[in-house]
Amino acid sequence: MKRQKRDRLERAHAQGFKAGVAGRSKELCPYQNQEIRSQWLGGWRDAQEARSVGLYR
Repeated sequence: MKRQKRDRLERAHAQGFKAGVAGRSKELCPYQNQEIRSQWLGGWRDAQEARSVGLYR
């Protein structure tokens, strides 16, 4: 996988995680591309899981 593509996907995941920690809705995902959107939603789900076990408030 190209570094540029990997960085974009990692950044989308991190942004989704930040949105999830902040309590934003998953419907606010800014991406239309399915691959990048999937990464963003994965980060959002990871944040929701972290919030549910008490790591973030």
